[in-house]
Amino acid sequence: MADLRVALAQVDTCVGDLDGNAALVLERTREAATAGAQLVAFPEMTLTGYPIEDLALRASFRRAAWDAAADIAARLGAEGLGGITVVLGTVGTSGAPRGAGAAEREASGSPADLPTNRAVVLRDGVVQAAYDKHHLPNYGVFDEFRIFAPGETTTVVEVEGRRVGVAICEDIWQEGGPVAEMATLDEAGNGLDLLLVLNGSPYEEGKGHVRTDLAARRAREVSAPVAYVNLVGGQDDLVFDGGSFVTDATGAVVATSPQFVEDLLVWDLPADGAPRGPRAPELHPDEEVYRACVTGLAGYVRKNGFRSVVLGVSGGIDSALTAAIAADAIGGENVVGVSMPSRYSSEHSKDDAADLMKRLGGDYRVQPIAPMVEAFQGELELEGVAEENLQARVRGVVVMAISNREGHLVIAPGNKSELATGYATIYDAGSIGGFAPLKDVDKSRVWQLARWRNNLAVDRGEIPPIPESSITKPPSAELRPGQTDQDSLPPYDLLDEVLDAYIEHAEGRAELLARGFDPEVVDKVVTLVDRAEWKRRQYPPGPKVTALAFGRDRRLPITNRWREPVD
Repeated sequence: MADLRVALAQVDTCVGDLDGNAALVLERTREAATAGAQLVAFPEMTLTGYPIEDLALRASFRRAAWDAAADIAARLGAEGLGGITVVLGTVGTSGAPRGAGAAEREASGSPADLPTNRAVVLRDGVVQAAYDKHHLPNYGVFDEFRIFAPGETTTVVEVEGRRVGVAICEDIWQEGGPVAEMATLDEAGNGLDLLLVLNGSPYEEGKGHVRTDLAARRAREVSAPVAYVNLVGGQDDLVFDGGSFVTDATGAVVATSPQFVEDLLVWDLPADGAPRGPRAPELHPDEEVYRACVTGLAGYVRKNGFRSVVLGVSGGIDSALTAAIAADAIGGENVVGVSMPSRYSSEHSKDDAADLMKRLGGDYRVQPIAPMVEAFQGELELEGVAEENLQARVRGVVVMAISNREGHLVIAPGNKSELATGYATIYDAGSIGGFAPLKDVDKSRVWQLARWRNNLAVDRGEIPPIPESSITKPPSAELRPGQTDQDSLPPYDLLDEVLDAYIEHAEGRAELLARGFDPEVVDKVVTLVDRAEWKRRQYPPGPKVTALAFGRDRRLPITNRWREPVD
């Protein structure tokens, strides 16, 4: 028995782009063939993009996806690549046959048939086999139980004399099911030679080691290596980090792909001995989060047809980090930064905004808002918070007007701490727009990421992108004389610790007090969070980087009279 060469194609797909995704499959398969691969595996729902949500319920889309899978198989056959086994994810139909030659029957599936999360095996110019995902996640960001019908059978294909079992993502996260079935020997007394797992596993900080530990358990369960291939790229509020890998039969990781970039991981499964392949270096936790934000923004801009972004630059840390992320995502020359000083804006803030955009090589503009605010005040005569909010909303109008005039995507620089507490004026330049790169990054982490990015520049011999004074000065909205954030909020290190416990760990007032937090701080923070749900619902999407992000992860009613009991 000869060695089996396998290629894991870690690709960046777009939901609904059947033609573009199919072209990507063909291109990577050709590359894998040139590298000598006999088996090429793509991630979960590669052909359709992921997650497709209610698009799966359209029979017309399912038929088009199946036609695309059949066309890929035929084109590979016509190019002389039919001997390569290609496994990729797509959407299937529950009522259709799954065996060889089923393409035409699948394409006629009726709307009454339920969609399935499917892996198809292409070889010799046709769809030879298929597998439907058994375990359909219905937690966090996932709604698959609502959309798909579960699979009921296992699929083991023979490739160059090797028995390869196929599973999809959640199927290895749950005990039992198809993996347990494949762990048993077949009628001839043969076990698996490889467990191939197709994944669309979104990024969240710290998840990488959870994946490899899980795959190690499954490798030991089936007594065979595990090949884990994952999506990469941004899709709305999800970021897929790739990080595909291979374990040996003992669970030891023997080959890895880098995170946040497309990659073709080519490795060998010897006739005897452990698999072998290249290893990618691990990323620092701050680099992971930063690159997740960059990847999320880059995907959103590109996949929605934009080429440039516009944001308000105040000289503060949030807009500075957001602009730096944008420059890394799409190039500094495609970032428009607008300084919108009011009569309360400090000279150092205006200088820092100008310095930032010079460092980034961006399009820097200055649009004073005082004349516009005075025009409103001439009619409304606002005072106090209403006057402060007017200034903030005028800035929102300015960036949206520039967007409408010139076609830039407006990005919001607000962070998770502000969003949690409602410490932002709704419809202002900090919360308005199409995407919010820092939506799931708390204020304390904003400073950490800014430091990391500047240190990276120093290590590369480059000018740090973020002015030092933007990092070190006390944060302020500058909507009244001498204003700082801590006039209204606890210190951010304390605030973020309380927010993490209350939001991400769902701890109530009693649990927070048991941790030792001051009752006054707890009551203030909990009240702010509970009152701000209506603002969060209207906030732009942004990349999920923590275990619990605002949006799909956390669904609370806006109209809600429940309040944490006070002893």
